[in-house]
Amino acid sequence: MSADEALLVRWGEIFLKGDNRSFFERALFDRARRAVERSPGARVERTHGRLVVWPGEGGARRAIRALERVFGIVSISPARVVARDIEAISAVAVELARAEAPKHARPTFKVESRRSDKRFPVGSMEVSRTVGAAVVAALALPVDVHTPAFTIGVEIGYERAFVFAEIVPGPGGLPVGVTGRVELLLSGGIDSPVAGWLCMKRGCSLNATYFHSFPYTGEKTEDKVARLAAQLAAWQQDPVRLAVVPFTDAQKQLRDASGNGRLAVVLYRRAMLRVAQRIALRSGAKALATGEALAQVASQTLENLGVIGAAATLPVLRPCLGHDKLETVALAQRIGTYETSIEPYDDCCSLFVPDHPETRAKLATVEELESRLPIEAMTEDLASRATERICAP
Repeated sequence: MSADEALLVRWGEIFLKGDNRSFFERALFDRARRAVERSPGARVERTHGRLVVWPGEGGARRAIRALERVFGIVSISPARVVARDIEAISAVAVELARAEAPKHARPTFKVESRRSDKRFPVGSMEVSRTVGAAVVAALALPVDVHTPAFTIGVEIGYERAFVFAEIVPGPGGLPVGVTGRVELLLSGGIDSPVAGWLCMKRGCSLNATYFHSFPYTGEKTEDKVARLAAQLAAWQQDPVRLAVVPFTDAQKQLRDASGNGRLAVVLYRRAMLRVAQRIALRSGAKALATGEALAQVASQTLENLGVIGAAATLPVLRPCLGHDKLETVALAQRIGTYETSIEPYDDCCSLFVPDHPETRAKLATVEELESRLPIEAMTEDLASRATERICAP
């Protein structure tokens, strides 16, 4: 990428933030700057409704790979930077179209223009017509404004213009940290890492709590969960603190309290929420998050989710609630956690449970069972014995 090229970075719903928009824009600027700061000479500047990234010695592709993981970014285009002059813009558009056309069996095109500086004397529609006519005259390519094989983009800013033919999608959402901290109940499965990713997409920063039932769940399982936390940390751009809670003894007590075991998983999950909440409050988290999806397993009926959630006073976020398993798997593959998640592991919630667990738990029944146990002391003991692992990208 030469000196007259840069990356044009777009955001989406930040435009809707009204009086708070500048706060979200600054947060996105900071996240984008952090993403590319390892490349010598890279820099980021804010323009009207865009970020412009000068990629430095690391090159455009390295910068794009970093920016693809910045929440809040909707798309990125490697762009030629030219003077605000129709002839200069048209000349670059012809160059880009000449390079792009051979990639397509039927190389139709269109031009889309955006004029941020309304003082520029030529309107967006006229820019598109003029630039498109230059491409047709030079290359004899057919225009298709509805389903073109490729699009030449033109954006006219206050100091310079950008011309591009490639749009790389970003993750969208909001910059990490703008909506507060969440404590994720992280297991070694597919769903909970996806839930954490979805929370980050909505602007949450993330820590995690993992419940370890040694010796039924071994060290390899804990290490696997730590690797999942590190993969989430790469999206967060900050380490994830993973609290590891020794759950075996408490789990056995809860199993015994459940009698025939039908309510065991509900009791486990309520205990987990209480402990995770205790840990979350110490770090200033405003909510808990789980990978639960409605009706995916017996513990995730509406009745059971209601009884489980009643154990917490913090909000319990369930970002995967409406996903079917295929949707969650597809997202896990996209974000890079799937291959780790499908490694063999033992899940503590699958221990000591009957063949036919309760699907319609009653809160009064569950609370009566819990009244036989020192729930508050158990919660404090588990939280106090949690060990911490810092999981960096």
